[in-house]
Amino acid sequence: MSAKQLSHSSSFQAAVSVTSRDAKLELSTEAVSVHKNGIEFHSPRPFTEWSEMTVALLARDGRRIACQGVIVACTGNKHTGYHVSMVFTGLSSETERQLGTMAHSEFGAG
Repeated sequence: MSAKQLSHSSSFQAAVSVTSRDAKLELSTEAVSVHKNGIEFHSPRPFTEWSEMTVALLARDGRRIACQGVIVACTGNKHTGYHVSMVFTGLSSETERQLGTMAHSEFGAG
């Protein structure tokens, strides 16, 4: 799996919304690495492994890409923050295509 960091020159806005039952984060694209089947992000608070999450990516043209997923890893501490890894689940073929395009675009070499 190759990580791609979102860039401001991409087709996505400068924020990614991550929501769980207990919390909602608005992350800058610099804090998010996108994969074709998940994301990684830096968080000021921990998330429980195996908890379900929703991620919303907003396209510059106003389209919203929403993905469901599960936290598979959360490492770090309260002083430096937490590195969170999430795997997407139940993606539609259209969302899968969009994420695949994103993962193989200008977000980095992979």
